[in-house]
Amino acid sequence: MLLNSIDFSGKPFHFIGIGGIGMSALAYILAKRNIPVSGSDIRSSHITQRLQALGINIFDKQEATNLTFFLPQNSPDCQELLTPRSRANSTSVLITPYNSVESITTNTHTSLPQVICSTAINTANLEYRAALDLGCPIFHRADLLAALIKDYQSIAVAGTHGKTTTSSMIGYMLLQAGLDPTIVVGGEVNAWEGNARLGYSEYLVAEADESDGSLVKLSAAIGVVTNIELDHPDHYGTLEDVVQTFQVFADRCQTLVGCIDCETVRDRLHPTISYSLNPDTNADYTVTDIEYSAEGTTARVWEKGEVLGVLNLRLLGQHNLSNALAALAVGRLLGLDFATISASIASFTGARRRFEMRGETNGILFIDDYAHHPSEIRATLAAARLQAKENIKIVAVFQPHRYSRTLAFLPEFAQSFNHADIAVISEIYSAGEFNLGQISGEKLAAMVAEHHPQVSFQPTLTAVCEYLTQTLQPGDIALFLGAGNLNQVIPEVMNSIRQSRRAEKL
Repeated sequence: MLLNSIDFSGKPFHFIGIGGIGMSALAYILAKRNIPVSGSDIRSSHITQRLQALGINIFDKQEATNLTFFLPQNSPDCQELLTPRSRANSTSVLITPYNSVESITTNTHTSLPQVICSTAINTANLEYRAALDLGCPIFHRADLLAALIKDYQSIAVAGTHGKTTTSSMIGYMLLQAGLDPTIVVGGEVNAWEGNARLGYSEYLVAEADESDGSLVKLSAAIGVVTNIELDHPDHYGTLEDVVQTFQVFADRCQTLVGCIDCETVRDRLHPTISYSLNPDTNADYTVTDIEYSAEGTTARVWEKGEVLGVLNLRLLGQHNLSNALAALAVGRLLGLDFATISASIASFTGARRRFEMRGETNGILFIDDYAHHPSEIRATLAAARLQAKENIKIVAVFQPHRYSRTLAFLPEFAQSFNHADIAVISEIYSAGEFNLGQISGEKLAAMVAEHHPQVSFQPTLTAVCEYLTQTLQPGDIALFLGAGNLNQVIPEVMNSIRQSRRAEKL
């Protein structure tokens, strides 16, 4: 076995930052495969608690001793390894996320874990530095996902938008069809009570992330690309850079399913199997007789010029109909009949934080959505407008995510709130980026106000809660948008409104 290959034979794994949505899914699969797993994360959550319930030991500090968890206590080897070698004498190297991350040393111990980290872990991280010193094999999260994908007959779902919903829908479809898939997605789904599921068939469904360029590592039997846009200016300089990453992914997949409503997918990737909401494109899978409503979407589905039948889905909006077509195309590739596919899609309720209904208080509906890119905001607000009846106000509460993204797409963000009656903008969630003083939530709110009649800037989550408590009225739809921590305020807002209304009645 090569030193830089991942070992699934029983050698332990240790995850630095195990609580992340992508990292935790991989840790879950390994633990369910009875492979020893440990991890560290400075924040406890329901995700880390779920992993602990599987027997995964999770440390709340990132330090060298975590890496010796699988060594016999007080053994000479353990004590020796806790005395780091001089880095000058180590041949360990870190290669960028475009390539495999390797740890090469002349003196490793068989009980040292294989260390998994994501791009969020930088080289200054103390636990990462200790892993280098101890000679642990170190891999990027995408290396582990790539190794799992090779272990199965895999479907990898990529795209700037819609990949979580589409991969979850495909996983759910295979589950309902009795194909018992393994599933690794970037969102939590009630059907398997989390972001991962271990199945016992040959199939694996994985969400494939392009954000850090590591998409180029993945090779799947079936690849899906929903669309391509620039979404991560912190990593990519231009759209062309993004396209090149997707091209490598497409070339590494045996069959590529792509949405040709996206001109970039159509012209630059040339998918093997195409789908489109426009029959004039002559896509392999398309729809007619579309009806969008507050209850869901209905459409007649065509396969290469022949009618398959009528598709019903609960998920709202044009973008989700497109996601459903992608799932349908994959199902047909796997030999599923339309009745099986349509029944599963009709009962799929979506992933959490994807237009997730969080509850209703005093006649106000609260919805949580992960939308953080201008295209996603427009699509989500359009879906909310379908939900809203006449004279119902949509209050969009948006927490910008990353200074780099907010600055890069400032003109697009400014014009993304047309379907909202009120736009509430909070301060930017940094996601670990440094504030260079070029952009702020207040500046974004001022830009939005140039295109929208009612905009309010509320700098903190406390201010957001106070403003919404005073502003929301029975019948309103409060839609929380963003990839940061804005959704944490939803229960507080709901409780504050309940208390305020009780006080009014006294």
